[in-house]
Amino acid sequence: MESYLQKVLPREEQDYDRAKELKAFDDTKAGVKGLVDASVVRVPRIFLMPPEDILSTMLNDHVDSFQIPIIDLRDIKSDPAEHKEIVEKIRYASEKWGFFQLTTMASPKMS
Repeated sequence: MESYLQKVLPREEQDYDRAKELKAFDDTKAGVKGLVDASVVRVPRIFLMPPEDILSTMLNDHVDSFQIPIIDLRDIKSDPAEHKEIVEKIRYASEKWGFFQLTTMASPKMS
């Protein structure tokens, strides 16, 4: 009986031996820089997620566990230690996630 992957993948992909290709790449000792120096224009298959992992990821999608970082600015001006911690949280969220949500922001007084 054919598996789902055997039905959807081209024959050459079914026979692909990722471990063998990865070992051959490692044996060159050229690394990714060697690919750049060789002007490679197509990403080698060893750097792509295997189709069975993609399928598994789609089936086990854990979107409900995703949470946008929330940073509370309540004490940013009142406590120097808290200010430093908030700045660090913003730095981490920016580097790790690329975005974050701010809460408890004081609006400027209108005169």
